[in-house]
Amino acid sequence: MKDYFKENQIDYIDFKDVATLRLFINPHGRIFSRKRTKLTAPNQRRLANAIKRARFMGIMPYVAN
Repeated sequence: MKDYFKENQIDYIDFKDVATLRLFINPHGRIFSRKRTKLTAPNQRRLANAIKRARFMGIMPYVAN
């Protein structure tokens, strides 16, 4: 799998798109590393910021149940 966002032509990683963001976190709620996600460095940073923003807004949990 290559860069998920480049393959699907996604320019903006939306923090409200929880279904997509959940692909990049483990069952405990931690963000996967670049080695695991195969994202480019800029997209990994955008992904991390989107996940953190979603957590802050209360859309995603900080930790698993």
